[in-house]
Amino acid sequence: MKTGFKNILHILIILIFNNFLAQLNAQNLSENKVVNDTVRTADTLRIQREQLDDIVRTKADSERTDFHNNMKMTYLNKNAQVRYQDMQIDADYIRIDWSRNEIYARGEVDSTGRIIGTAVATQGGKPYEYRDFQYNFKTRQAIAYNARTEESEGVIVAQKTKKYNDSVFFMRRGLYTTDEYFLAKKDSLADYHLLAPNIKLIKGRQSSQVVTGPIQMYVEQVPTPLILPFAILPFSDKRSAGILIPSFGERQDVGFFFNNFGYYQPIGEHFDLKIMADFYTKGSWNLRPQMNYIKKYRYSGNFAADIGSTIRGIQGLDDYSKTNTYSLSWTHSQDTKANPLLNFSASVNLVSSQFYNNTINNNYIFNQNVLNSQQNSSISVTKRFLTLPITITGSARYAQNFATGQSDMRLPELNVAVNQFYLFKPKTGVRQGLLENITVNTGFNVNNFVTTNEGEIFTDAMWKKMQTGLKNNIALGTNTTIAKYFTFSLGANIDNALTTKTLTKSYNPITNKVDNITDNNISGYSTFSTNTSLQTTLYGTKIFKAGSKIQGIRHMVTPSIGFTYSPDFGKPSFGYFNNYYDAVGALTPYSIFEGGIIGSPTSGMVGAVNFNIGNNLEMKVASKNDSTGVKKIKIFESLNISGNYNFAAPNHRWSLITLNGQSSFFDNKLSLNSSLTIDPYQILFLPDENRNFRTENFGHFSIQGFNLQLSYPLSEAIFGEKEELSEKYKMKGEIRNENYYFDDDYYARFHQPWTLNINANYAYTRTQTQFGNKVASVGLDGSIALTPYWNINGSTHYDIMTKELAYTRIGISRDQRSFTINFNWVPFGQYKVYDFFIGIKANILSDALKYEDRSFTQPNAPF
Repeated sequence: MKTGFKNILHILIILIFNNFLAQLNAQNLSENKVVNDTVRTADTLRIQREQLDDIVRTKADSERTDFHNNMKMTYLNKNAQVRYQDMQIDADYIRIDWSRNEIYARGEVDSTGRIIGTAVATQGGKPYEYRDFQYNFKTRQAIAYNARTEESEGVIVAQKTKKYNDSVFFMRRGLYTTDEYFLAKKDSLADYHLLAPNIKLIKGRQSSQVVTGPIQMYVEQVPTPLILPFAILPFSDKRSAGILIPSFGERQDVGFFFNNFGYYQPIGEHFDLKIMADFYTKGSWNLRPQMNYIKKYRYSGNFAADIGSTIRGIQGLDDYSKTNTYSLSWTHSQDTKANPLLNFSASVNLVSSQFYNNTINNNYIFNQNVLNSQQNSSISVTKRFLTLPITITGSARYAQNFATGQSDMRLPELNVAVNQFYLFKPKTGVRQGLLENITVNTGFNVNNFVTTNEGEIFTDAMWKKMQTGLKNNIALGTNTTIAKYFTFSLGANIDNALTTKTLTKSYNPITNKVDNITDNNISGYSTFSTNTSLQTTLYGTKIFKAGSKIQGIRHMVTPSIGFTYSPDFGKPSFGYFNNYYDAVGALTPYSIFEGGIIGSPTSGMVGAVNFNIGNNLEMKVASKNDSTGVKKIKIFESLNISGNYNFAAPNHRWSLITLNGQSSFFDNKLSLNSSLTIDPYQILFLPDENRNFRTENFGHFSIQGFNLQLSYPLSEAIFGEKEELSEKYKMKGEIRNENYYFDDDYYARFHQPWTLNINANYAYTRTQTQFGNKVASVGLDGSIALTPYWNINGSTHYDIMTKELAYTRIGISRDQRSFTINFNWVPFGQYKVYDFFIGIKANILSDALKYEDRSFTQPNAPF
């Protein structure tokens, strides 16, 4: 059987081999037949194909064509130019070898024969510069030396470039830079460049791409340790996907880290997505996705999140801690022209209560987010109508209080406002008298409100505590002029409210506390009040004699007096108030709507006369700096005194008296705001107790509150006009490509703009304490440009009461042409961090070429 099988294989091999030989023999016979037939056909004429697809056009100051040994050569000297199809070559010297279809071009040479100029080849409207190159216009291939190619924001300069076709270029020892001075040929050396031994340039109709082998960064021709195994640079006006280069380092508390590693992905025409992550060897991590969207002339927005876990210390030891944090944000804005009748906007910021306290991102410290005591979020939709005089607004609001850990939610809230209208139409077209000037403002609001903590959000416990309320307000008002100088106003206000929860209070002798019990039933109230006022304006002017420094003083007084009336809604007949017995058995009234979503009505009749006196005091002084010869100085922009006397009150008929003042000095640079609250009744304090009670002894005016705020912005412009350097200094030049003017001693002269804002605040509140509380602080923030490219900025606050520096930040920035250097430092307070950054400005490299060094917040950690 084995022998038979071998014989069968031999026979098959022989047959296959013979078949192959037969095919070769048949092919040769066919070729010979074609040759013989061609020879026998004597009248066949073969037309030679044109060597070129188009006309080659040349011009130069000197042109010569030679024929030698069946070779045709054309030489072009000085201002030489060759045009063929979409290619144009401009050079100092061009040689054309017609037999080989080759063009050689070079730039201008000096006396030693060294090429010092460039040749320019323009193809498809894009120029390419070379020292010298060879081009085959038949194959469209080329070899060039010292080629310079501009792509997108940068330029590539290669020692040797080989063009395979119109789309593919191979380069040897090429550098890439985005230095604008090098691009503009203001500098022969770039301030930085990337150097690669091999580069492949792939060109497309709408985009190009560079792919390199190992690539190294040089700064001022000095090599840096920044080396990448490869690089892919997409040159396109369109967005392109790619990896975001991370930074790395070490932290004592969380170990080695790998920060800002991520990926960028465009999604269609209107969306893009960026996902970044941080990893730490001791277990901490952060994930930060971000999506942007935009539709021109319609809307734009952003989704972002920061989710992570921070682990500090060693598990099992006292310093170990693990905190899970999150931050979610969404912003949306609509173009005002997109739809004037319908508008949608959103500003959502949801963070965990420990997010800022445990953040490992220094940006939250430098932008002072860590100082936030509250975070607010809102979403709103507003609808207007062409034919209906109403505006409907639907919204959802969320407020987080980091100090208490509580959150307030209004979800949803609906407000319908009716545009103001006149109740009676005038007969003559001109409104006169009280009746024709009656205006009506009305609307209603539906609100769902709850106060909850982070763990109860959207749980049954939250829904049980949620209150629903509806409130309607009707405001009537009218005014008229009496005796030409007095304005008389009359108004009425009506409130109607409904709610789903009311309150019952009772004293608990076991706990010695007052228990608040929420009743789930629908209840409501209605209140109304009326008011009237009379107002006028008085002027007092004092003119001084001619030649006086002070030429005049004007005092404007705006007094107004009014009367307000509302009934006592605390009467049992209204049913808005109940009573409970406190710890000493005293009957204590309370409103069943107290602390509710719709507020509560007032108790006690109000029949009060209120007054307000507004003052404005100005003077004119002689001034040589003003074109009119006089200058107006505001002593008091406003000084208001207000209070009221309630005839219907059983005691303490006089209210607190309030004074508010505002003024500015030094050409409105120094701004001053103040307020003062005075109690006209005597206040006595019980001995050895921090309690007081207000007596009926009128005339003992005591300060209950005082606030003074001062701000003064300073700058170099305040102390003199900005001098024109071009008029004062005639010499102008550059130092490291920075433009300066120079004086006669060759010192550089330039503007050094600076700003310094001074803020001071003093506040005193007495309330229920005998000695009161005081707050006093001084704040400074400003900047100075040491040179046109160096800037220092910072801010600080000093607490006068504690004699300690509060939040302080120092920042230094340097514009280094192609890249920027930034340093920020917070040396005091709870968050003591620094951040050092160097990064390329060009968009194509801003996420790839950067260096960051930073410290991180650690509890009680020294610098």
